[in-house]
Amino acid sequence: MNIITVLCIGDLVGDPGRAMFARHISQIKKDYNIDVVIVNGENSASDGRGITPQIMGFFKNNGVDIVTSGNHIWAKKEIYAYLTENKDLLRPINFPNGCPGTGIATIQYQGITLGIINVQGRTFMQQQVNCPLRAVDSALTFLKSRTNCIIVDMHAEASSEKMALAYYLDGQVSAVIGTHTHVQTADERILPKGTAYITDIGMGGALHSLIGMKQDIIIKTMLTQMPMKFVVETEGPLIMCGVVIAINTETGKAQNIKRLYIVDDNT
Repeated sequence: MNIITVLCIGDLVGDPGRAMFARHISQIKKDYNIDVVIVNGENSASDGRGITPQIMGFFKNNGVDIVTSGNHIWAKKEIYAYLTENKDLLRPINFPNGCPGTGIATIQYQGITLGIINVQGRTFMQQQVNCPLRAVDSALTFLKSRTNCIIVDMHAEASSEKMALAYYLDGQVSAVIGTHTHVQTADERILPKGTAYITDIGMGGALHSLIGMKQDIIIKTMLTQMPMKFVVETEGPLIMCGVVIAINTETGKAQNIKRLYIVDDNT
C-alpha cells in the first residue's frame, strides 16, 4: 500500500504565526515523515489580514507546497497579480469568476498527484459566494480524471456547514479540513466512506489572544459596539495547530488523521 502523508497547518496569524512555522516545520516534517505541506495563509500578513508576495516567498523557502486562504485573501492589493500569475496560492473557488486566481491546484510528489480545493462557506460569512457544494462538484469533475487523492480546505464559520460538506463529499475526496475559526476542534475522524474530517484545524499565533488578536481591543469593541482596529497579539506563549493526514494513494481514502498542537514558551 502506497501512502502520501500531508501536513495541513491552520491559519497562521501575523508575525507570531509565521515565526512558529519557521521554528518548527523542519522537526515536524522529520517526526511525521511529511511528504506535502499545506498552510492556510490568509492571516499571515503582519497586521493579521491578508498575504503578500513576500510572505509567499517565505512559505516557499520553508517548504510549503500550497497556501490556501479565505475571506481575507483580498486584504492586500499587491497579492492580486500574484494570484493571477501563480498557482501555489489559492483563493476560494466559489468566488465569482472575475476574481483573480484559482481555487484548485494539483501538485506532484514522486509520481503521485495530489489535488487541493479551497472553498468558502456562506453561513455567517460576509461575502456572498456561490454554493460551496456545487463549486466543489465542478472542481471534482476536473480533478477526478487526474487523481483520487484530494484535500478540501473548507473556510467557514459554521460547524454544521463544514460537516455538511464533509458528509456530502464522503468517499469522493481524501479529506475535508475546516479553517477560519482559529480554534482547533477535537472531532478529527475518518467518515464512513473513507474521508478524513476535522471541523477546524486551528491557528498559529499567540495563545492568550482572541483568535490571534489582542484581547482588550476586541473586548472593548464588544462592550461599546464602536469600531476599532484589531492588533495582532505578540506577547506570551505561541501555538501552532494542524493535522497530519495519511492517504492511501491507490484508493484515495484516508488511513489516519492526527491533530497537532504545539505550544512554544520561547517567544
